[in-house]
Amino acid sequence: MRLTRRGAGTLVGAVALVALGLVAGHPLLLALGAIAVGAVVAALAVTARRPGVEVIRELFRDRVERGGRAGITLRVHNPAPRRQAGFTAVDRVGDHALTVTVRSLAAGAEQSYLNELPTGRRGRHEVGPLRLRRTDALGLGRSELLLGGTTTLWVYPRTHPVRSVAGSLPLHHHDGAATETSPRGSLDVREVREYVPGDEVRHLHWKATARTGRLMIRDYADPHQPQFTVLLDNREETPAEPEFEEAVEVAASLVVAAAKEEHRCRLVASSGLDVAAAPGSGAVRRFLDELCVVERVGRPGSPLVPAALANAGGGMLVVVSSAVSAADVAVLAAVRPRYVDVVVVALRGAAPVIPGARVLRATDALDATSRWQAVVAR
Repeated sequence: MRLTRRGAGTLVGAVALVALGLVAGHPLLLALGAIAVGAVVAALAVTARRPGVEVIRELFRDRVERGGRAGITLRVHNPAPRRQAGFTAVDRVGDHALTVTVRSLAAGAEQSYLNELPTGRRGRHEVGPLRLRRTDALGLGRSELLLGGTTTLWVYPRTHPVRSVAGSLPLHHHDGAATETSPRGSLDVREVREYVPGDEVRHLHWKATARTGRLMIRDYADPHQPQFTVLLDNREETPAEPEFEEAVEVAASLVVAAAKEEHRCRLVASSGLDVAAAPGSGAVRRFLDELCVVERVGRPGSPLVPAALANAGGGMLVVVSSAVSAADVAVLAAVRPRYVDVVVVALRGAAPVIPGARVLRATDALDATSRWQAVVAR
């Protein structure tokens, strides 16, 4: 319980009026000062009683694409035997404040309120904590009650429908040709990582689980399985919004399509981000979680292709960038022989000429995915 700025100003004015009335001997000034003091005291008395209600907050869809719909529901219940006066509930979503005006509640009554969350900015946003505020009619005093903890709203980059294309690793002469019945995800252990929803339970690594205290799983890779690698240029010298957001959308569209089509996928960023996941719904969520928080980082002059990717190879490599320099062209030309196919998506920039690689020049993510469909996935 405390005074607002208006209440503090009113109190200072009241004291001044009383003092001036005493010095000058004007009863009217004394009366006005006394009325102001009484208003401040009444405001503190009204706001001293905090809302005695039970509030349940529910987040509707905690993972949405940028610009998608997400909401938060407040269920307010009055367990007291008397009517509760109205108040204001304030929730925070990142830098935004969401305000709900809660009407007075009869004894035992319950009321629900729905508020739409802002999803215009990609990222992982903290929602809460919830604050219940009560003020008097004149806005002189205010009390605040903090309720509950926080939850997380994941705003993913938008994805556009595309068809994925991937290449397989070359086989040794004694392996024979890969067929549709070739085993997938059952030959080589790529890594042992934490379990995510959608992973095969039969691949749980019990020793690692016991050692870490978390569910760990073997991530298998089949060298015959089509593989698809997306490199996102997130160097500091790349243009910021909206160019970078368009690049993230292109990368998300391609890697999600590849994971859904059961291709072995790898997402790499120039900053060093390197995520490989088995195909399926678990991979989609894992890639989108990473792309949800990726930002432009690094020092000027950082290489477009990280060392781990430059020394790898096989399958298809797709590079998404809005700032391909002459030095980058030389690096891409050097790594081109390591891959079955290399495609460079150049956003809002000049289309570089890279020997042996296909270059798609596009204005935005929608244009890029349309050109991908027409040129690469036709």
